[in-house]
Amino acid sequence: MQRIARAASLVMALFIVSRALGLVREMVIGARFGASADLDAYLAAFRLPDLLFTLVAGGALASAFIPTFSERLAHGKLDDAWSLASKVGNLLLLSLISLAILAGLLARPLVAHIIAPGFTPEQQALTVSLMRWMLVSTVIFGVSGLIMGILNSFHHFLLPALAPVLYNASIILAAWFLAPSIGVYALALGVVAGATLHLAIQIPGLIHFKAKWRASLSLADAGVREVLRLMAPRVLGLAVVQINFIVNVFLASHLVEGSISALNYAWLIMLLPQGIFAQSIATAAFPTFSHQAALGERRAMQHTLGGLFSLLIFLTLPSAVILILLRQPIVALLLQRGAFDAHDTQMTAFALGFFALGLVGHALVEVSARSFYAMKDTKTPVVIGVAAMGLNVLLSLILIRPLAHGGLALANALATTLEMAALLWMLRKKLGGWEERRVAASLGRALLAAALMAGLVFGLMDLTPAMPLKMQALVFGALAAGAYLAVSWLIRSPELAALPRMFRR
Repeated sequence: MQRIARAASLVMALFIVSRALGLVREMVIGARFGASADLDAYLAAFRLPDLLFTLVAGGALASAFIPTFSERLAHGKLDDAWSLASKVGNLLLLSLISLAILAGLLARPLVAHIIAPGFTPEQQALTVSLMRWMLVSTVIFGVSGLIMGILNSFHHFLLPALAPVLYNASIILAAWFLAPSIGVYALALGVVAGATLHLAIQIPGLIHFKAKWRASLSLADAGVREVLRLMAPRVLGLAVVQINFIVNVFLASHLVEGSISALNYAWLIMLLPQGIFAQSIATAAFPTFSHQAALGERRAMQHTLGGLFSLLIFLTLPSAVILILLRQPIVALLLQRGAFDAHDTQMTAFALGFFALGLVGHALVEVSARSFYAMKDTKTPVVIGVAAMGLNVLLSLILIRPLAHGGLALANALATTLEMAALLWMLRKKLGGWEERRVAASLGRALLAAALMAGLVFGLMDLTPAMPLKMQALVFGALAAGAYLAVSWLIRSPELAALPRMFRR
């Protein structure tokens, strides 16, 4: 747990920087493009490259590669570990290049009939062109993602955590300096340049750990087969998730202009606390889970999970309440400038309120799913994920009629919450528990503090004179955070006591 705390502190600090840059990125993009048809085209174009990366080299590869690679490291088989990394990397590169070429050739019919059939012909042509540019980044990101898994397996998190910082900075610079002259193509150029920097910053890490690359490609290797076996169900699960995103673009392309953009802005704002808290902690915990599982340390894993679940609930529950209560002021503060007007703020805030309902679910899914992967069980979270995303699509079809793009956000929140519940239940059966009483006590304290915080803020918003939305976000946001921390201190929440130690590290 101490190792995770130290690593999570570093990763969280860099995640904060990365998310802050991500926020600046959206602010710059919003000021340049607002919630517009061009931005809708860019976001639709991003779906297929992101799908290919996610299925071949993203979470699926990491969840299969890190436990297999870490197992060799845990048993001192360093040469075997580097041989495995070389063979997986060569297979990965060949696969991504082939898929990127095929996707580029089929881009036009895919956009017209599957991704965004509701777009105008001009929007579809723009989407195709942007997609072909961004497919280059898919290949680069694939290699970078594998290197990230290697470095994380060595419990090295600095360079992998810096990589998204450079990626976001590249898009910001492209949007700021190039968008006035080349329009939305600046974002595609920024993505490709950012992917290149994402890869380059991690190369020194490989040199430090004396990486040994070998020009070998073998599906007969037992380690490669193990990675592919573990990947298979995870690929299926991620495919369903990505298909759900494509379904959202498909449905939203038939709504009013800017609906896809508003959903994207709201999703990214919800991901701010999810990324800073859940992803940083889960990233730091995954190699430790893998080592604990490889050595059969079941009790240690239960204790680790109990502590992480308690901490995540303490951090994300009040974040969700604040996002719901102050959704419109927060959007106005972050995005309303330049081309992003009051109408765009209303559309984004409408979706944000629904997305925020699933924030705790998203956070606990991050950690609980990784615990299954560490135990080399990729089937269980995938089956649950497939069912949850199927429900997501069904709810989207039902809720889009009364709630428009907000219905798509609500469907996501409901499905993710049910996914969280199912994962925790199955994890309890598989692991023998995760200190449920400790987590339940933490949940009770967080609910009490969040309820008192919400009552205070809601009452003050009614009593105080009207003020600009941006000022409301600052004033009431600070009051909400202060009230939550004060109540947590009064009820002696142990999670509150752990935060200063984490920030000091």
